[in-house]
Formats: sequence, structure tokens, C-alpha cells
Amino acid sequence: MPRRRLLYLLAVVAMLGQMAFAMVTTAMQQTPTIDEPVYVATAEVYRQQHSLRYNPEHPPLGKLIIAAGTAFADPKLDSGYTGNQTRLGRHLLYESGNNPFQLLLYARLPIILLTLVFGLVVLAFARDLAGPAGGLLALALYSFSPDVIAHGSLATLDVPAAGMLLTAFWLTWRARTTMMPYLPLAGAALGAALATRMSVLPAVPLLVVLAAWSAWHAQRPLMAQPTPEPEPEPASEPEPEPEAEPEPDAEPEPDAKPEPEAEPEPKPKGVIPLGWRIGVSVAATTALGLIAIAVVWISYLLVDRRMYWASPVGLPNPDDLGLRGLAVEWLPFPQAYKDGMLTQFKFEDKTYTGFLLGESYKGSPWYYMPVAILIKTPLGMLALWAAGMITMLVIPRLRAALLYLVPVSAVLLLVTMTGSRNFGTRYVIFLPMFLTVAAGTVVLIRWRWAKIVAGLLALAVAVSSMLTFPYYLPYSNEAFGGTANTHNNLHDANVDWGQDLARLAQKLKADYPDEQVWLVYKGSGVPRYYGIDYRDPYTVRPEEIHGLLVVSDSRVATVTPRLKLMLDGATPIDQVGYSITIYRR
Repeated sequence: MPRRRLLYLLAVVAMLGQMAFAMVTTAMQQTPTIDEPVYVATAEVYRQQHSLRYNPEHPPLGKLIIAAGTAFADPKLDSGYTGNQTRLGRHLLYESGNNPFQLLLYARLPIILLTLVFGLVVLAFARDLAGPAGGLLALALYSFSPDVIAHGSLATLDVPAAGMLLTAFWLTWRARTTMMPYLPLAGAALGAALATRMSVLPAVPLLVVLAAWSAWHAQRPLMAQPTPEPEPEPASEPEPEPEAEPEPDAEPEPDAKPEPEAEPEPKPKGVIPLGWRIGVSVAATTALGLIAIAVVWISYLLVDRRMYWASPVGLPNPDDLGLRGLAVEWLPFPQAYKDGMLTQFKFEDKTYTGFLLGESYKGSPWYYMPVAILIKTPLGMLALWAAGMITMLVIPRLRAALLYLVPVSAVLLLVTMTGSRNFGTRYVIFLPMFLTVAAGTVVLIRWRWAKIVAGLLALAVAVSSMLTFPYYLPYSNEAFGGTANTHNNLHDANVDWGQDLARLAQKLKADYPDEQVWLVYKGSGVPRYYGIDYRDPYTVRPEEIHGLLVVSDSRVATVTPRLKLMLDGATPIDQVGYSITIYRR
């Protein structure tokens, strides 16, 4: 192996290796986030009972991937349990004799592995566009992205869905040179994304159009150059021959013979008729769509071959949802998928409490997600995203590739901005994937210092990411005060998703033994399981609360009047994992 190729391979292994170390370490230290118990318990219901009755708002594939990990733990599951999905998750982790640490780690490992595989997709896509240096730059940004590390180490569905969608767009791009096998594989990747999260549905029309364009481009006419006829060699003039005397009975020949009619020129080889090109493009795109639909159906059949499904009570009537309801009815997917969409619309029609830049509010301002992205993304990465998009727009040969990266990012971002749930940048986890590929093209700028500046910005991203280790979930960049200040600007999955119960137990045992603890916790974990002996402050009057008041920062962000009374006169004295604050009263 040439030395340069070996060094390149070592660089790729080093970046993915540090990412794997960061994710595994984080996975081992964090207790369940709010959503994980539901997904893990549903995965076990899929595996052991082959039933679709839990968590219909999300398709099965992501949870089947989680089940591939939990199968190694072989947890006990009460087949007669009748609680809802939230209680089922708590029952499986804490009340069935299972080890929640081991079970959660096994559930998270398949997502970690998948996240590393998507890093190779980022590398390959950027390398296709900008060569080896561009691939390395894109991989560096991806592998040090705090958001990707944070959510790639959890047994959730955001990273799998975004990574599968990126894979579909990359394969569609590759189909511009040859349709096989890339377009069928793109259909499978799109189907996998749709079978993991319904939030990728707005990207489908874009991918279909790009697939048709790629198929058209792959058939571009290869005009056969006409073979030039060899020029005749100059010949010496023949000596004149004596004229023959005409025979007496012979008819005189005409002065000139008529020239034969010219044969029509053959069509150049390699020219594909217009109708054929259109037909092939339509057929290829149709095949891609059918493969995607088949993958969604297969994911449901893997859970229950009978496809038994009873629609939940209380779903909105599609006729009352206008165009949204019409879209649901026309989806070529199982009824369970359609009911899951209706459940999502039911959630979207609610009003939630949000928190941004120190202010609590009701509703969903359009600017929430852009501001959250500015807070949660490393500064060097933001600069390289912008530079990459400009580079692709300026360099003519990259403009076509721009259509495979930026429009889908913009459409999904706009859809998220109109959503009602301002709970975290996990809803736009596709940005550190798609825009990172675009950032890799910066190495093509014909400026003397371009590569050096790009390398320094990537180094700044790496340093910022490593400084927050292992607290990736509450990360924010230096312009907004860093990780320690995130809870003053954002809440929920941006900073405090209930992940620090084990750290809190260690902190209380080591630094505050034998003190009275009053706990206001937001999460899915069970504090007493981790040895936290506490009292509920809501059971007494605020003036009776003395000792340590421990509050999840998401509760502080959306403070209620009762909690505000508790916090009045309380002094913050410590932090746990940058997501829980300890006060003294």
C-alpha cells in the first residue's frame, strides 16, 4: 500500500476511533433520556411478542435496530403488562429484574455503530465532490460534531433516519454516472429512512425529482465520432491510350452517365432517442419509489406477519385535517403507518411551553430553530458550512451536486421551523450530515491559504468538541457561554433530557452525605434506583423546604409559580452534568 494511502486510512480510522470512544463513553455514563425507555421497551415487544401496539407514532425499523442490541441482553418482559408505553419503559428497565445499565448500553450500541457507518457515507460523498482532502475535512467535522456524538450515542431514532436519508441522496448522486446499482440502493435507503421516522417525508418529492434527473443524466448521448475517410494517395497520370474506332452497328454512348442517388447517412451510433430517455427515467424513478414502499412494508411485516392492527382511540379524523388528512389517506403504507401520522398531527396541534435565550413562552416562534442551531453548533462548523455552500455555488462543476445537499436541508429545516415542538436541535440532526459534505468542497478554493484556514477551522471544531467531553448533550459554542451556560439559553433535549441521575447520585454521596434532599426531576429514570434518597417538595409548603433543593434545569427554564416560590431564597451551589442544579435553602 502506498505511503500516502496508508496515512489517509490511518487518519480516517483515527477520526472514527475518537468518535467511537466519545460515544461509547457517553453511552456508559448517561442514564435513560426521556424517549429511550419507550423505544427500548417497544423494541422488546417487537422482538418477543411481535406486536405493533406500542409507539405507533414512529415506524418500526429504528426500533428493530435497537432490538438487535437488546437481544444480547435477553431482558425479561412481562407479557401481561397493560400499562401505556411510558410506564412500560419504566417497568422494563426498573421493575422486571433487568439491569438498566447493561440493557441501555446494548440498546445504544447498534445506533453507535450505525452513526460510524454514516461517517463513511459523509467521507465518500465529500470525496466524490472534492477529492481525498475534501473527504477528510467533511469527516473531521462530522466526527467531532457535538450534536451527532450526543444523539448518535442514544437509543433514539433521529440519527438513523437522517443518516439513511443522506445515504439515499448520495446514492442518487452517484446514479448520474450509472443507474445500476445506485438507484435501487437509493430506493432501499429512502425506504429505510421512511421506516424509521416520518419526519423525512417532506424530502421524498425532492429525491424523486433528483432521481429522475440522475437517470436522465446517466443516459446522456454518447455521440459516435464519424470515422474520417482516408485521403486517396496521389496517383501518377496514366498514359493516353489510342481511341478505339466505333463499330459500325454500335449505338453511340451518351456523353455523361447519370450519377447514382446518394444513400442516406446512417445515424451516429450511441444516440438515445428522446422518448427512450424519458421512458427510462420514469421507469427508474418508479422503481426507486416502489423499492422504498416495499422496505416500509417489510419493516412492519418483520414485526407482525399478520399485520394485525387496531387504530388507537382519539385519533383526529383525516377529513378534518384538510390537505394533511388527504396526504395521509393517499400514503401507500400500512394503516399503522397512517395512524402514526395522525398521532404526529395530534401532537403538532397542541401548544407547548418553550424556552429560548432566558425567556419562557407559549407556542412556537419561527426563529426558535435557527437560533438554537447558532447556539448548539461549533463556530468553526458554521463558518465552513457557509463557505462550502458558496464554494459549490461558485464552482460550475459543483452546482449540480449542490442540488443534492442544500434544498433538502432547507426544506426539512423550514418544516421544522413551522412545527410546534421546540425541544431541541435533534430535529435538525441532518444538518451536520448534509452541510458537512458541502463544507468539504472548501478545499477546492483556489486561494493560497484556503486549505490552511479550513484546517484551522476544523481544528477549532475539534477542540471545542473535546472540551465538552463527555457532556455532549448540553453543548453550546463559546459565543453563547459554552456548555456551562446552555441551560440559560435552551431547555429539554438541548441540555437536560433526564440523562444525569447516576451522576447526581455520585455527587450527593461524595459531596453532600447525610443532607436532606428535595428533588424536582424531569426525566424517565427512577431516582431511588440509583440510591438517591429524597423528598418531594410539592408535598409540603415552600417555607418547609430546608436543605438541598435539586432541580432539573428544564424545570427551571419553564418554571411554574409553585416552583418559583421554592426557588425564591434558594442559592445555587453546584451543577451536575450541566443539566441539574443544586440549590441550598
